[in-house]
Amino acid sequence: MRSAAPCIVALGFWLPAVAQARTDYPADVAFAVDAIGKQCKVLLQSKGIDWQQATAPLVAASKKCKSDAEHLLLLWRLLARLQDGHAEVRPLARGKDVRLDVPERTHGPGLFLCRVGGAVYVKNVWGPAAAVGLKPGMEVTAIDGTPAAKWLERRQAQLADWIPFSTPHQAAFFTCHQGLACAAGTRFALEVKEGGSRKKRTVACADLNQTPLGPAYPPPSLAGTKDVFWGTTEHGFGYVHVRRCKGDLPEQVDEALAALGDVPGLILDFRGNSGGGFDHEALFGRFLPSGVEWRHGSGYRSAGPHPYGGPLVVIVDATVRSAGETGAGQFLEDGRAYGIGESPTAGMSSSKTTIDLPSGLFQLYVSVASNKARFQGGKGIEGLGVIPHEITAFDPKDLAAERDTLILRAEALLQDFPQAKVRYVPAEHGWAAKK
Repeated sequence: MRSAAPCIVALGFWLPAVAQARTDYPADVAFAVDAIGKQCKVLLQSKGIDWQQATAPLVAASKKCKSDAEHLLLLWRLLARLQDGHAEVRPLARGKDVRLDVPERTHGPGLFLCRVGGAVYVKNVWGPAAAVGLKPGMEVTAIDGTPAAKWLERRQAQLADWIPFSTPHQAAFFTCHQGLACAAGTRFALEVKEGGSRKKRTVACADLNQTPLGPAYPPPSLAGTKDVFWGTTEHGFGYVHVRRCKGDLPEQVDEALAALGDVPGLILDFRGNSGGGFDHEALFGRFLPSGVEWRHGSGYRSAGPHPYGGPLVVIVDATVRSAGETGAGQFLEDGRAYGIGESPTAGMSSSKTTIDLPSGLFQLYVSVASNKARFQGGKGIEGLGVIPHEITAFDPKDLAAERDTLILRAEALLQDFPQAKVRYVPAEHGWAAKK
């Protein structure tokens, strides 16, 4: 008796037709919501997220998904509600050819912005922005006819709908930098103030990198490796910029300290640090004099051929992520340095897990606990960031002169070091100021 299932004729044989399986998108989303609610419970609580309420609109929207691409975007939007900068939707075998349908972000205007109080200023310009006469230190009063602060607020909300950010300050810094990236040919109409005059400038996005490298204006003529750069400031203090945290970071810092020699104070700048993985205790040991043990936090001992034992100022902001945060944070938490920054660090430093969805299309990569849970009175880093001793905004006059306000502030601190706020006292460990 012939099957009632649809059949096709091939080479004279009756063959049952193979039905195309339809993915149950709502089941995938419901599974994701439940699994994240259980596995990320601690972080959801610490961040004050009502997970069921935050995801309810997306659970409803999943019932209207008609394609794998729509499902992928919905999952990214779901993870954005988790407020986890490390969160990702990763393809499994079935989903490897599915592409995320979001606005193109491969071109940029050659322009970074920063907030100073309630106003918005040009921080850096290059390429197209420089070509139309935009300059650092200009106040941006409007973008595309909208007050600049309001435009950035709206842009941040658009990005945060599908890009996971661990903290609002991480989202704000991203918006002022990478958040300006758009499709080729996109134009921004800016209204700016310079002195007492107002100007209008239109800048078109070009094929260039919108990722911030760190300091707005580092000291000139820095030497460096691929991840660490060094030199001296105007007043003769040592300066080390840690751009990435690769496994050989302590050895790269050895090279910097050997080149700097006996400086009267040192600035350790982590801005723009994209993270990585390295031996934290070994890095800390490069900033203890030979033979010294520091019995605080994890416990540290001097390491490396050219350890530095003098006053230390660490600079951070919300572009510092992941291992950059734990690296910078240990110097503040365990009393070795004084910290300043435009803001706390990004707040994305955590242990993670993966969750395979039942459809076999995608896997979710999410944080389940904060790294360095002992930091900041047991609050850790994830969802908070490393908070510096002092929040320091850019001075528009410094920007106009292409001078980095935070480096200038660090120099001033090294000239009159706030020792009462830093546990480590150089003189008590055999370090003497350079004559």
